[in-house]
Amino acid sequence: MAKHTASKSNLLTRLIPDGLLVDASWLEQHGYSRSLRHYYVSTGWLEQPVHGLYRRPGPSVRWEQVVVSLQSLLDRPVSVGGRTALELQGYAHYLPHTLKRIHLYWGAPAPGWLNKLSLPQVFISHNRNRLFLKLDTVESGANLANSSPSASINGLRRLSSGVEGQEIFVSTAERAYLELLDELPGNESFDIADLFMEGLATLSPRRLQTLLEQVRSIKVKRLFFFFADRHQHRWLAHLDKSRIDLGKGKRMLVAGGHLDKQYQITVPSNLEQG
Repeated sequence: MAKHTASKSNLLTRLIPDGLLVDASWLEQHGYSRSLRHYYVSTGWLEQPVHGLYRRPGPSVRWEQVVVSLQSLLDRPVSVGGRTALELQGYAHYLPHTLKRIHLYWGAPAPGWLNKLSLPQVFISHNRNRLFLKLDTVESGANLANSSPSASINGLRRLSSGVEGQEIFVSTAERAYLELLDELPGNESFDIADLFMEGLATLSPRRLQTLLEQVRSIKVKRLFFFFADRHQHRWLAHLDKSRIDLGKGKRMLVAGGHLDKQYQITVPSNLEQG
């Protein structure tokens, strides 16, 4: 028995990279029964950050390790997006930067253990299918894994995770900004959205066109063009607005705000276009 468990323990070292996490189902599929898992925990070969989740002993868990584990080991359809993706790609250098909220976009329900981990950050889960029509995170991840680091598919790209030898899939700046706008007005501010747009001078009009045609939310599309018009980056002239459904009728986003006549949305008075 001792020889058998030692052999299985050596295999675990090869199967689970340093710092990464796996769940009971993953271990079961790889031949580690409940009793064997219990034995490894009791002998210190494995530790349980929360019930049903395992890792090899090491320093405290970091949020990047959680995301890498979800994407590369547990094969979950998830990507980092919204404000977090913009921050990770350097678009928040002029904003307060603490990274305490990690926005994740899922193609399936998030695991129950996600926010039970003792981390300085909180994971905020979003259903990616609610905002976009056809963007598939699973297929994008599979294709991106074999692409160049600068490539993007369905508005996703690879980014260094800070975990040795591992990358994470994050929204490109184009997709991340649309995800950020979806959080207005309840969870993000108009001023923050305006500041981010100010720094987005190098967006790809091709990516933007594709993404905007897939956005379900009329609010998001109108807000995008409202902020884009304010800053007049060069890529704006290359977008074909006639192919993007902006809907009809007014949208009240801010009580007592200013009605932007072009896009028929109410915005804070300090952002009045004039």
